Amino acid sequence: MTGARRDGYGAPDDPTLEIGRPPWARRTDRQRTLPAPTPAESTDVHPTASPETPAAHHVTAGIRCPGCDAGVHAADRFCESCGRELGARRVALPREDRSVARCEGCGGSFDHDGYCDGCGQLRPQPDRFDADLGAVCVVTDRGLSHARNEDSVAAAVLDGPDGAPAITVIAVSDGVSTSEDPQAASGAASRAGVEACLNALSEGRSAAEASFAGLAAAASAVREVAVVEGHAPSCTYVSAIVLGYGGDAVEITVANVGDSRAYWLRGDEPPSAASRALASQRLTTDDSYAQALVDAGAMDEQAAMKDPRAHTLLRWLGADSGPKPWSDSCVRTFRTGGPGTLLLCSDGLWNYRPDPEGLAELIRGADAAEAARALADFAVRRGGSDNITVAVAPVPRSDQPGVRQ
Repeated sequence: MTGARRDGYGAPDDPTLEIGRPPWARRTDRQRTLPAPTPAESTDVHPTASPETPAAHHVTAGIRCPGCDAGVHAADRFCESCGRELGARRVALPREDRSVARCEGCGGSFDHDGYCDGCGQLRPQPDRFDADLGAVCVVTDRGLSHARNEDSVAAAVLDGPDGAPAITVIAVSDGVSTSEDPQAASGAASRAGVEACLNALSEGRSAAEASFAGLAAAASAVREVAVVEGHAPSCTYVSAIVLGYGGDAVEITVANVGDSRAYWLRGDEPPSAASRALASQRLTTDDSYAQALVDAGAMDEQAAMKDPRAHTLLRWLGADSGPKPWSDSCVRTFRTGGPGTLLLCSDGLWNYRPDPEGLAELIRGADAAEAARALADFAVRRGGSDNITVAVAPVPRSDQPGVRQ
């Protein structure tokens, strides 16, 4: 997260903000082949409002363990009768690639943090990681300016007895580049958040309660990351829980700290007569200086984002953020039919296309995997000045009718 400062100094793209790193680790001139642009990228669009919908409670009944036929809850991770794991599929990215054993520059070996013990160069990593869990597709990309990826994404899908997704949990985190080891903070937050949400759901707690549990676990995990030379590792966090697959509508519960975002992107525009999808909208509210200006009525979003302090975070996860760094109002529940897409992303994407309808236009007609890649490619083509992470969850899920393939 270049420019995501909480102390209000420096321009958004000032490389000196990446403190605590040797100069060769701050920026890279490594060349990449840029993906071809799409027609939708030329459309100029403007921010829209983000109305909320009332919360709704969803209960799934009639699910049985495929091992012993005992009754189980949709959120159960293990059968209480026989102990069988109930169809949980997980991913956490980026993964550390240790296939390069020696530094190409000096022949030295790499330490635990990935730095060469001879010259201090970072171990080279793939520019992009991606994964497809069916109910959610994720992509995280280094971008063009950062030497490494300081974003992180984790996701889990709990399958029902028919093998179709029953619950999806996603978390995206963006390491704050002005802190030490931001990639450690973001990785700890996303993984801990997803696991805590799963545990809470398995205990029969509501999606909102599970989201608060995820926030607490993510904050605790980041506080436990070692503080080096007084610079506490810190990050943003956004999560989503999707329930109610197979019915007329799904329930989406989101939570966030910082300026990583969740969006709902409508799939049919203009809407069909049978559509039950919400209009495209942002589901989260940033904890940033720019958002504070907008909330105070001082200026509109476009003007606020031009302020050099726009990305200054007012809330974040870290050892220096306090025991409860989130707002109680950050957990929100929406109910929507399809077709449409739930998008979670870091500011490496939305800095280039912040408005919901503009994002929806970029992926309209694409399946989830294509959409995730298209959004990451778009941000790289637009400059890739920051790490880029996206998680795309289609509604209806990809094995239900109504999703464009």
